[in-house]
Amino acid sequence: MIEVLVVLGAVPARVAVLTDALAQFRALGVTVRIATTFDPVEKIPAVTGLAEVHQLSTTAQLGPRFGRMVKRANPARRPWLRAQRDPWIRRHAKRADVLVALDAKALHTVWQLAQRHRRADAVHGIAPALQAVRKRSVDPARYRRHRLSTIAPSPTVLTSATRSQTIDLAKRVFDLSTGKRAMKLAPVRWFWHQAVTAPGVPERLRGMAARRVNRSMRRAGHRDSANRLALAAQRRMRSVAAKGQVLGPMVEAELKQGTLPEHLKTVVKGQLQMADGHLKKRRSGQAAEHVVRAFDLMFHRNLHFDGLTSPLAADPAGFLAPLLKSEVGKALATPQGRRTQAEFPPANRPHRMLFFTGINDNFIGPILDRYKATPGVEVRRLNLVEESIRPVLGNGRMRLTRHRLAGSSEHARKVQEAWGADVAWADTIFVDWCNLAAAMLTMIDPGSARVIIRLHSFEAFTWWPHLTDWSRVDDLVFVSEHLRDLALAAVPRLRAPEGPRTHVIANAMDLYRYVLPKPSAEARFTLGLVGLSAVAKDPRWALEVLRELRRRDDRYRLKLIGDELRTSLGPGVARYAAELAADLAELEPAGAVVRTGRTEDVPGALTDVGVILSTSVRESFHCGLVEGAASGAVPVVRDWPFFAGRPHGARTLFPGDWVVSTPAEAAQRILDVTASEETWREAGGAAASHVLGTWDWSVTHKDFDRLVLEPPAGTN
Repeated sequence: MIEVLVVLGAVPARVAVLTDALAQFRALGVTVRIATTFDPVEKIPAVTGLAEVHQLSTTAQLGPRFGRMVKRANPARRPWLRAQRDPWIRRHAKRADVLVALDAKALHTVWQLAQRHRRADAVHGIAPALQAVRKRSVDPARYRRHRLSTIAPSPTVLTSATRSQTIDLAKRVFDLSTGKRAMKLAPVRWFWHQAVTAPGVPERLRGMAARRVNRSMRRAGHRDSANRLALAAQRRMRSVAAKGQVLGPMVEAELKQGTLPEHLKTVVKGQLQMADGHLKKRRSGQAAEHVVRAFDLMFHRNLHFDGLTSPLAADPAGFLAPLLKSEVGKALATPQGRRTQAEFPPANRPHRMLFFTGINDNFIGPILDRYKATPGVEVRRLNLVEESIRPVLGNGRMRLTRHRLAGSSEHARKVQEAWGADVAWADTIFVDWCNLAAAMLTMIDPGSARVIIRLHSFEAFTWWPHLTDWSRVDDLVFVSEHLRDLALAAVPRLRAPEGPRTHVIANAMDLYRYVLPKPSAEARFTLGLVGLSAVAKDPRWALEVLRELRRRDDRYRLKLIGDELRTSLGPGVARYAAELAADLAELEPAGAVVRTGRTEDVPGALTDVGVILSTSVRESFHCGLVEGAASGAVPVVRDWPFFAGRPHGARTLFPGDWVVSTPAEAAQRILDVTASEETWREAGGAAASHVLGTWDWSVTHKDFDRLVLEPPAGTN
């Protein structure tokens, strides 16, 4: 009796044709069996009564690992992957005389079966199947070959099957032996450490294995083993990108712990190298993803904000060299320029000023108020916290990066639609803070409007200045010389011919509201520190000064004014806060420290403060110190370590006798100026006169007026 095995990879479009063929097979006395990739009872019920029908094992029946393998496979191979693991089809394929593929999706499966069972005819379609059956019926002797020559699979399929099975087995073994559970075993960890560090292993294979094992070791809780493996593996690699991928998890973990990773630069270089590769192939989207990852590493807050040091402040050019020297860094720095130069407004209409402001508008209030009240000036404010503006800001960093790498973008058109009318209206655009808004503004041509950006301190330690097109900015304002020095070192294109003019203008401060009486002579024994919500303020330095003083006179105490540290920001902040808490637990019970918390009445809180401290590791200006000096408190300024020893810093910003280097020097200055009420009041009065005459808004507004209301030097 002739046996036929039919494979259906898809539901037939015309089931009636199949049922007619089955009737013809039955008339010829042929046994027909049908294997389907779908539910035959639901899809082709008419066929189930004419032949033995079987649905191939589903991926759910064969397990999740197999299901993933089928999903990754080419669609033409998926029925075969199910068929080769199905006992029913293996059994009946051995007995079949004719193997039939009824559709294109079944072709590969029938070919594989035919290679394994060569005594059977393999055909595609119903008509060839009927023809093959008739030939066998007419001359059955012709098909009675010796089974030894036809029953074994062909050499081709043996080789293919062996390779496929070997690969599948290798993958299964690799997945199992490099998984989380395996990495809990010390011998397995030892084996993979030896394997990924062995000489002669192809770099691609070494990198793949090292990344997988590294990840599994970390998930299993063996971080130290993962670090040792990553370090050993990368020493065997030549490619910086490969090294960076292997070391990446270790570096990211160290950053999260609040430490400076030794191999940070290698990982950053690796990301930038991959970005350069994508950029060379004009894949700016993929390049941008790697650039943003590099940004996240280089400008991680734990490196610059949550500790007492910063590698960028210590060596701006060296720290940022991987970015500045990369091809993507050069693309980010490419100036797009503007079609027309900025023009000073004509005299026959008001000067139109557009202010960009955001969440932090603490420093812009007096400036806005002044120009709103200035005759001949019209003011508009574009508030970036308004709901109508937020959509254009969404995913801004990634969009900006793509735009700067490609030189154009659809998002720039949307920014033009959102802001274009206001930009076209303005004669002068003032953007406070060099952050997202400033960078996005430079995505579009400002026309004839003059663009002024003010950079405070925090932005110098972020990616925003590197995403800003400075050829579209006319003037860049800093609040101090030392901040300008840092920014020019970190962003060299600010010094380029097409870069902006730079200015130093102090913050707008109403200092006279701090001029209140200090009725008690005992105030001279109270030190004040305003603002301690950031690690950079380093209040522990103030406590060291206090200890020095109290060794000689226990009347001295410290008043802390402002919010507490937010330990949720990161482990670096949490560690510092814990150390600060231990210090306070020692000093507060004796009444040596008083904490007032946040207050809206800072002038009132300063009336009993006789000495105002600046203990920070970095400041752009330190308004709190100057406000305290305006109140008549004697200033004592730490020589801010980020800028100490540089051409500009605390010693060039303030009078020299205000600045000290150590807690011992600070204590000695305080003892000298508070030795008597007379010397204290005299020193406090001199400090107040200096700050009121130098930095009060009644004085500094003239610098702003010259900047925004007068034509720049060299223009008509």
